[in-house]
Amino acid sequence: MASPRRDAYPEIGEMVIHVVVAEDMRLLRSAVCAGLSAEQDIEILADAECVAALWGVLRRDHPDVLLLELGPEAPDAAVLVAKVIAEAPGTAVLALSRRWSLPLVEAALGAGARGLVSKDVALADLVHAIRATAAGERVIDPAAAVAVLSPSPSPLTRRELEVLWVAAEGLPLKEIAHRLFLAHGTVRNHLSAILQKTGARNRMEAVRLAQREGWL
Repeated sequence: MASPRRDAYPEIGEMVIHVVVAEDMRLLRSAVCAGLSAEQDIEILADAECVAALWGVLRRDHPDVLLLELGPEAPDAAVLVAKVIAEAPGTAVLALSRRWSLPLVEAALGAGARGLVSKDVALADLVHAIRATAAGERVIDPAAAVAVLSPSPSPLTRRELEVLWVAAEGLPLKEIAHRLFLAHGTVRNHLSAILQKTGARNRMEAVRLAQREGWL
C-alpha cells in the first residue's frame, strides 16, 4: 500500500512535520524512525524508550506530533497523555499500543490524544496517521475501534487463566506450581506467555488487566 500523498492534507501545506517517538522496544523504534525519515515531509527530532527522556525536546522544539507508546493500564495512560498535553500543548499525541481495550481507548481519548494506532500498523498507514494528526484530524485505528464496538475476548488459554488466577494471590512460582500440580518451568513459561499476550510488564499488571476485561 502506498503512503497517502501529502497533498491530501492541504492544512499542512509545504511544511515539514516534526515528530518525536517514545517507544520502549529499541528494534521497533529504530524501524519506525527509519521508515518515517524516508518521507520527505517528516523529520524525526528525537526518539527514546520513554517520554521522560524527551521532556526537554517537547518543551524546547514544540514538535507537531508525538508518537507515544502506552502500556495496558488505562489510568497510567490517561495521566501520561494529560501530562504531555500540559507540557507541550501544541503537540498532537498519536498514541501507540500493542493491544487496545475499551478502557485504554477511553482513557487516551479522554485525556486528549488525537489519534490511536496499533503497534502492528503498516508503515503506510502510520504515515497517513501522522499526516492526518498533524493536519488536526482525529485518527482511530481499526483495532481501537473494534475495542469500543465489541467486547474483548480473552487471548489466554484455559491453563494460562488458571495460572493467572493463582498468581493473583501473589504467590511465588514454586507455590503456584504446587497448587496446579505443574512443573516450575511450565508455570514460568505460562507466565511469560501471559505477559506477551497481554502486553503487561509483570504478573500483577496482567492480573489487573484480566480482571478489568472480565477474563478472571
